[in-house]
Amino acid sequence: MLRYINTDIVFQEFPDEVTLAINISGCPCRCPGCHSQFLWADRGEELTVEALSALIRETEATITCVGFMGGDADPAEVDRLAEYVRCHHAGLKIGWYTGRTAISPLIDQQRFDYIKVGPYLRHLGALDSPRTNQRMYRRSPDGSFEDITSHFWKAHEDKNL
Repeated sequence: MLRYINTDIVFQEFPDEVTLAINISGCPCRCPGCHSQFLWADRGEELTVEALSALIRETEATITCVGFMGGDADPAEVDRLAEYVRCHHAGLKIGWYTGRTAISPLIDQQRFDYIKVGPYLRHLGALDSPRTNQRMYRRSPDGSFEDITSHFWKAHEDKNL
């Protein structure tokens, strides 16, 4: 079972998407320097298909993507919810942020358009740092995944001008 604390409409988590970001609690990764420590505890509302569908319906005129922000405690449930979105909200892209160093074998990667992998390591920075250990992958039309992490570095370079 997954629980979520809150949601937000975000513009930078997945390139060229307006995303309903669902902040999933119960994160087992506990990365040092984590900016979302409030997600470590397993609390909040249960993220059922009914709750997910209601969240999508409230924002569907605005969003192009649903982003599961976390869910490392139960990747199989993230996969099940992604399958639900793919089947019942076919026009939306699907992204997943995992703090693990590898993509869980419990998910079908083809259900996702974007997958971010990697724990946050403060000394290496987040996705916008060219030194980051984190990687963002986008599914190509042929089903393969392309590393698009460098797309985030332009924003980082612009901030330093």
